[in-house]
Amino acid sequence: MRIIVTGGAGRLGRSVASALAQAGHEVVSVDRTDPGLPGVEGRTADLLDHDATHELFATLRPDAVVHLAAIAVPFSAPEHVILATNQTLAFTALTAGIAAGATRLLAASSPTVIGYGAPHGWTPEALPITEEHRVAPWNAYALSKVAIESTVAMLARAHGDAVVTGAFRPCFVVSPEEWEGAPTQQGHTIVDRLADPALAAVSLYNYVDARDAGRFVAAWIDRAEARHSGEVYFVGADDALALAPLSTLLPAQVPSTAGFADGLVDRAAAFSSAKATAHLGWRPEHDWRSALSPAEAARLTDLLAADTGRPATTPVPAPAPR
Repeated sequence: MRIIVTGGAGRLGRSVASALAQAGHEVVSVDRTDPGLPGVEGRTADLLDHDATHELFATLRPDAVVHLAAIAVPFSAPEHVILATNQTLAFTALTAGIAAGATRLLAASSPTVIGYGAPHGWTPEALPITEEHRVAPWNAYALSKVAIESTVAMLARAHGDAVVTGAFRPCFVVSPEEWEGAPTQQGHTIVDRLADPALAAVSLYNYVDARDAGRFVAAWIDRAEARHSGEVYFVGADDALALAPLSTLLPAQVPSTAGFADGLVDRAAAFSSAKATAHLGWRPEHDWRSALSPAEAARLTDLLAADTGRPATTPVPAPAPR
């Protein structure tokens, strides 16, 4: 299958494009830069240019479009710029795909659509969080993702069985180099997030290895059924990005979750990807305990020892059984 990946040079895009190429697809990355990935053709383009994007896609004649291109970090640009940019990118890429003959369209959304972190309070409907949870965006980034999900659903209604559409909400994306100590998109490292629970509390300790997100996309491309067209999926790790169980950690850091988090024992995550498993047979393969490099695991040990004043002994539990 010939697949266009918009944003293929980004943190998530590189892993998605690689996963699709490794699955045997003909992959074209369309972004501002060429990702330089084996088996992936790179095209540079301004996806905000409606006519040029439609012309490019018509030339490429994709069977599928995976839309990832976006301003990826809340508040990293003025609110009106984030909203207009992300909505326009998605609408242009997805409609260009349909006009060029694509019959599968998948777009990236975000868990932020449910509204956690709202400055005037947020309370979950239930934990773990599923796709049934109401959306309640409180910033332009989250609102732009709600608009993208609505666009995906609109295209499903407009085109019926001729086109299969979907949206996925990847949790906090961790690229392979970030397990080695590279800064995340927030500027701190994964070890920083583990050592200081307040850093990851704002995202309810969710995360997903970028390679697992890539495998989800490949699974959706291969297995998504018309009867599920327009649907949304959470895509996250099976465990939380935390050293302590969320049953105690979440209420301490996010008081509004008290009474909801009791079932999040051991390593349980606050977000459920059960729908992706049920519809597509996808499950994450990576967890932070096995993905964190030895050097970063040692640094985590040292940070925790310095914080407690106890001798440095490895606090990182063994990897979860497969």
